[in-house]
Amino acid sequence: MSEVKISADLRTEFGKGGARRTRRAGKVPAVLYGHGEKPRHIALPAREFAAAIRHGGMTQVFNVEINDGTAALALPKAIQRDPIKDTFEHVDLLVVRRGEMVTIEVPVHLIGEAAASTLVITERDVLAVLADATRLPEFLELPIAGLEAGSQLTAADVTLPEGVELAVDPETTMAVVRDAPTAEDMSGESEAAEV
Repeated sequence: MSEVKISADLRTEFGKGGARRTRRAGKVPAVLYGHGEKPRHIALPAREFAAAIRHGGMTQVFNVEINDGTAALALPKAIQRDPIKDTFEHVDLLVVRRGEMVTIEVPVHLIGEAAASTLVITERDVLAVLADATRLPEFLELPIAGLEAGSQLTAADVTLPEGVELAVDPETTMAVVRDAPTAEDMSGESEAAEV
């Protein structure tokens, strides 16, 4: 994952009113914290932040350049969105250092198709891993090609890039392959529902 440089302004206004004014100015209120440092209230440019998050998600590393002349590497820890406007309300950024190992949840993509007449049920679509803060994978792959009904895939089956370790029990269930319901099964269920 590449780093994205993003400029930030220190915020002097706090509370709901200050946050509203920050958002009206086209910025996202944020807090930068970690490594025992005092939390810093900043404002990020909304458009640039949204583009970076669309591309890298929660594994995007930001090189935050603050208008007081300081800079910090940071990862998104929590993002609050407005569900109606689909805008960012607030962001918590966690300060990280090069070479530091962090635990983060990464999306898991199923690769391939299971055997015909089967249904793949995803139990978990993210997986907690331990990785270098500046070399986080955007996603992980879980191969399911040709798997028959009755197969169960665990965290140990997920393909991990070099330098990435599981942060969960390897036996954690990720997906299960079952027989797909037939038309008879479906009509039997609807008849049972009518009774």
